[in-house]
Amino acid sequence: MSPMLPRVAVLRAATLTAGLVVAACGSGPGPDRPVGSATPTPSGPTAPTGSATLPSDGPSASPSAPAPPFDPAAIRLTLEPIATLPGRPIDVTNAGDESGRLFVVEQGGTIRIVRGGEVVGQPFLDLSSRTAAGGERGLLGLAFHPRFPDDPRLFVNYTDLAGDTVVASYAVGTPDADRVDPATEVVLLRINQPFGNHNGGGLAIGPDGYLSIAMGDGGSAGDPHDNGQRLDTLLGKVLRIDVDDRPAGRAYGIPTDNPFVGRAGARPEIFLYGLRNPWRISFDRVTGDLWIGDVGQGAWEEIDVLRAGSPGGANYGWARMEGFHCYPSGEGCARPELTLPVAEYSHDLGCAVTGGAVYRGSAFPTLAGGYVFSDACSGLLWVIDAARSDRQEPTIVGETGRSIAGFGEDEAGELYAADLGGALLRVILAGG
Repeated sequence: MSPMLPRVAVLRAATLTAGLVVAACGSGPGPDRPVGSATPTPSGPTAPTGSATLPSDGPSASPSAPAPPFDPAAIRLTLEPIATLPGRPIDVTNAGDESGRLFVVEQGGTIRIVRGGEVVGQPFLDLSSRTAAGGERGLLGLAFHPRFPDDPRLFVNYTDLAGDTVVASYAVGTPDADRVDPATEVVLLRINQPFGNHNGGGLAIGPDGYLSIAMGDGGSAGDPHDNGQRLDTLLGKVLRIDVDDRPAGRAYGIPTDNPFVGRAGARPEIFLYGLRNPWRISFDRVTGDLWIGDVGQGAWEEIDVLRAGSPGGANYGWARMEGFHCYPSGEGCARPELTLPVAEYSHDLGCAVTGGAVYRGSAFPTLAGGYVFSDACSGLLWVIDAARSDRQEPTIVGETGRSIAGFGEDEAGELYAADLGGALLRVILAGG
């Protein structure tokens, strides 16, 4: 195995990340560590096991030839440049329309199409005139309706000129359109932001067709308003709304199985809580599990998961815990009702987890079933076994020297990474 990323490369990535949309408080990258090694983690409570999963229509192994168990130690990843973007890419996704297009979200307020490795000249959607961008603000998330383009809507999350979060839908005029008219905007949610950081921003539509919205705790440091634990605010949560069944006079409906429906003093949109800055969320296209990369405060970055079939209402602990550790004193946070991460890493190795996705493509069978994620400061690549619910030590499988802000899939399940420096990159096995 080759040596870890040299400190000069780590510093280069951290420089690119100055004012990054997901920057956590605390120290930057630390000592070198061999690729393929696991991040050391102090002892602590373990995550619950045995969560249920739902059956899936996705690919599965033949009963006569079961897939081998996932082995992180056998993985070595690198990033292959696909296209150069004019802005700061932070997210990438596909429309599920068999067009082969990739849609890249740029923090400044534009969404661009990459087709066959080429960037289409004009933006797919340009919201730069209504977006406050910079720091942790900007155009932050994108998801397409699961029946797109029969249902022509796409959904975005952006910071408006007043500094508040807007979740809105837009509609294409024709199924193959490479441009969306901003005048088609329908605002679903407008959420006040008390500070200029921790906007969250990730959007994803699950197998149930509901839109999940990742919201940070509102900012500052240490969650001074206790938004992560309060149920009367949408901050510090993953929200879940129905974009199809819309009551009269409402832009969205509330799923009847949302956990706080009918509870006095609680917002019915809330699905999960106790989150600090869930920058990126993704659904495993095979199992339906929801994966969350939650940016830490000053010491620990964490990966959380909600298994398909599990009820909502999980409390991931912020600001009582940071990763597996009590916050801030290190004492007095042992509460059995908290849902603990499946993995964490310390600020010796990065400063802001950007989440990732479970690989379900066909090009690299040894990577199948691995949750791939990165950090915006160090640009290291980690994997964990997506099938395990116990606590895992993330395995370092790549060193990029880049400022990775997010991952996404194409229609075939191949993974791509968005680099704040302006590149769209494909995740591939090193050497083959």
